[in-house]
Formats: sequence, structure tokens, C-alpha cells
Amino acid sequence: MSTGVIIALIVIVAAVLLIAAALTLRARGLRHGGSLKRRFGPEYDRAVARHDGDTKAAERELAQRLERHGDLREKALDPAERERFEARWTAAQERFVDSPREAVAEADRLLAELAGARGFPDGGQYEEQLAALSVHHAHHVEGYRRVHRAAHTGADGGTGTEDMREAMVEARALFEELVRPARHDGGRHRTGASVHRSAPARTHTPWSFNRRQPKES
Repeated sequence: MSTGVIIALIVIVAAVLLIAAALTLRARGLRHGGSLKRRFGPEYDRAVARHDGDTKAAERELAQRLERHGDLREKALDPAERERFEARWTAAQERFVDSPREAVAEADRLLAELAGARGFPDGGQYEEQLAALSVHHAHHVEGYRRVHRAAHTGADGGTGTEDMREAMVEARALFEELVRPARHDGGRHRTGASVHRSAPARTHTPWSFNRRQPKES
């Protein structure tokens, strides 16, 4: 076999190997992107939109969130703590009728404290807390984002009463996920026949705004 033929074969084999490697890397990237999209759901689409359609940049951001917070284990709430959070949320809902901005600010504080109690980063680190919540509660974290934005927008910032109402309604889904007992903690509170049995979770049905027109505060 001539030297020219040998060189040609080497070039062909090298080209085949390069093409196979490229296809393998591409397939891995597609699988990785698909798993991120399944994991983050609506947060994946928001990240892509925030990066102006650059899916690679969005996936890098989401992969970093997952690396930082993926191993976080949520802490359990004891029954008394859970009831206190539920009572505060109910009070915030009722307060909305007369003082929507104060109610939204309280909902923002409450979600930050509740997330901290469940083991997420402290509420003083809002961006990091939100990132961690997006890893474990991706389908409901947008409500917290909306409430926080409304709570930190001044009275002349363009956030109307209806926008605040919708933000609180959406945020309630995250509140309910955080306040319910953790799956791995199902038997923790049943240490006695009746004394330590946790009370049934209250149903946070949407409150009515039809009784009185909410007033801007």
C-alpha cells in the first residue's frame, strides 16, 4: 500500500472520528437542555427570554442554579409554626381590601421568612433565595417574584390594585407548597394519639374582592 493511500485513510478515519465526537457532544447538549427544560418548566422559558433567546446562555445560568442549590433539603415546619404562617397569610389577604400595598408588602415578607424557615437562603439575599426556590419550586416561584416587585415599587411606580391582586393570587401557590408538610416528614408530628397530631391544612381559596372595592394605599 502506497504512502499516499495510507495518508488518505488516516485523514478519512480522523474525519470520521471528529464527526462522531461532534455528534456525541451535540446529543449530550440536547439531552442536557431537555433535562433542564423539564426540571425548570416555565423558569426555563423565562431564562431564555431574559437572555434574548440565547438558549445556551439560559442553560448555563440554570445549570449554575442547579449546581448551587440542587442538593438543598427542605426543613420541616412544626405544627405551631405552620399555623402561625397560615394565620399571617390569611390576615394579609383580608388586609388587601383596605390596604393593598401593605398587604403585598406583608406577603413578600412572609414568603421570605417562610422560605428561610424551610431551609432556603435567608430572605435578605433575595436573588439567591429566589434562585434556590426556582430549583425546587420552579412552577410557582413567579408569584414570589411578582409580589416582591410590587412590594418594592412605589405608589407612583405603575403597579395598580389589579396587578397586586393577581400577584398575591399567584404567590399563594408558592405559599401553599412551602407551608404544607414535607413528603419525608409525613410521620414526624404523630408522636401521640392526639396531642401532637398536626391540624389539617387550611384551604386557602381565593378571597373575594367583590364585597368592597379595594382601595389604593
